[in-house]
This record gives sequence, structure tokens and C-alpha cells, in this order.
Amino acid sequence: MASDIKIGVIGGSGLYDMPEITDTEWLDIDTPFGKPSAPLMVGTLRGKRVAFVPRHGDGHTFDPTYVPYRANLYALKMLGVRFIISVSACGSLQEQYAPGHIVLADQLYDNTRHRIATFFGDGIAAHTPVADPFDPYLRGLLLDAVDEAGGTSHDGGLFITIEGPRYSTKGESRLYRSWGCDIIGMTTSPEAFLAAEAEMAYAVMAHITDYDVWHETEETVNAESVAQTAAHNVETIKAAMAIAIEHLDVDHVCPVHDNLANAIVTARDSLTDDVKTRLDAIIGRYVDA
Repeated sequence: MASDIKIGVIGGSGLYDMPEITDTEWLDIDTPFGKPSAPLMVGTLRGKRVAFVPRHGDGHTFDPTYVPYRANLYALKMLGVRFIISVSACGSLQEQYAPGHIVLADQLYDNTRHRIATFFGDGIAAHTPVADPFDPYLRGLLLDAVDEAGGTSHDGGLFITIEGPRYSTKGESRLYRSWGCDIIGMTTSPEAFLAAEAEMAYAVMAHITDYDVWHETEETVNAESVAQTAAHNVETIKAAMAIAIEHLDVDHVCPVHDNLANAIVTARDSLTDDVKTRLDAIIGRYVDA
């Protein structure tokens, strides 16, 4: 499996429709957690090899609950990825975060109910630190890149992930605001937590498409308006992503790159060969093969 691919991008298929991307190939990868949402496209962007994952599959066939998150993240780890740029449409829960703006969130609250948020279990236990779910180094690069691309950025914010696929009720939206949440989406959990377990630095470019349903003077969120605003946002996203990738030092060491050093609590002699094989891409450096 390729090991020169240090950067992964997770988002819509439109993200890799960029004239700058060359030397493309499609990889159909099997993982211990099934197949990713779709074959991964690998190409060269600003001199670096990048793997692109269409989160919702070809033609947007997976709703947020049923995205194969573990397969997507594990496939990137198998390729040698160290940095993941996530692109996610989101709603705003605060007046100052307007549609068209891009938020580089620094905190995450998981309000989902039906998703598997770990690679572990079934013969191995580990407790990974996620105090800072979005890597500061990668966030900083993306923040500067959005500004250079001419977008309006926000440094930090609390991102709440809801189960979906429905949008919020007004009561829920007002409650999330009272909790101090700034933006709302449906896919960042469990992606950020799985990236932390797999020791990959992760940051999300959350581009705002709407004011959810709390705002009294704006149109209530609906799929049509979200799609229209997202299409407008994507050109800024693509420009910023290219800039960030150009400046990203793929050998930079982030704290998350050693996240499992003290996280695995299962005795090594209790790990079965099946567990070692299943999670080799993640735990291989810490246990005997």
C-alpha cells in the first residue's frame, strides 16, 4: 500500500474537480471495516500526493448516520496519511457566523446517537485523548489559507454534530445556542474521534450554508437553499485547500501523531492475532505483529 500519501481530504466529490490536480488514479480499497464510501481518488496537488474521499459516496448515496466512517478513515491510514482536511457544510448558531463564512472550529460536541465512534473494542481497549479534537497546526494553516483565498474566516468555535438526516426543530436549535454551540453539522463526529485514534491530525473547514432554524428573519434551512450556498462556497474552499496543502509540512510532528503511546490498556499478551491483524495500520507500531 502506498506510503507517500501524507494528506487526505474528506468532503464532497466536487472538491477534486480541480484543474490543478494531476497524475490521478483511483484506488478501490478493502479495509477490516468494509469498503470506504467510494473508491479514493489520489492525485498531485501543489507538488504533494493527496487522497480524496467522497464522504457520502458517488452521487451522495449515504446519509450522515450510515457513512462508513471507520472504513474511510482506516483506508487513509493504510495509505500513510498523517493529515486530514475535512470539508463540511454546516449551519450557524450565532449571528456573526454568516452563510458563506468558513469556520475553523476548535472544539466539538457529539450529539449523535447511532454511530460507532471507535476502532477499538472486540478484544482491545484503548482510551485516546481528544481534549483538542482539531489539530492546532493544521487549523492555523487552513485559517491563513482561507484569508489568502479571499474568504471570510472565523478562528475557533464549538461545533455540535447532530444525528440527522433531518434538520433541527426550533426548540433544539435554541437549546444548542443556549449551550454555547456556534455551528451545527452532521458528519464531524465520529470522523474527528476516529482520526485521533488513528493518530492522524484532523481539522475541519466548516463552511456555513444557513442559520439553521433559530433565526427569526432568515429563511428556515432546507435542502435546496443549503445546496445553493454550498455550491457558492466550494470555490473558496478549493482555493484555500490548495494553498494550505502547498504550505503544509508533511513531516511536521503533531501531538496526535503519538496519541496511542499510553492509550492502549489491554495487556499486550492478551491481544489475539486477529486483533493485531485487524488494527495493524493503527496499533502495529505499539504491539508485536
